Amino acid sequence: MKGYLTYLILWNLSQTRMNGAQITREFEKRRGTKPSPGTIYPALKELKTKGLITVDNKKTYSLTIDGENELKSACKLFCKIFYDAKEMSEFCK
Repeated sequence: MKGYLTYLILWNLSQTRMNGAQITREFEKRRGTKPSPGTIYPALKELKTKGLITVDNKKTYSLTIDGENELKSACKLFCKIFYDAKEMSEFCK
């Protein structure tokens, strides 16, 4: 999960503003396991330090313009690498 943690956090925040617990629940839906706070919160802190997300006084996170740009770049790379994801998912059935 560590390899895609940043990407998935940015992706989730591109959909809606979320707090740490909401982000954790979204990860649990995708993976079937719940990541620990020791996984999520250091990543959020790093993203905030890099200026990719902001947090308000209610601990709700949202993307910055730089975060949106970083996500767009990551999406392009992801799609380039996994251009055949649909085919791969059929194989896994």
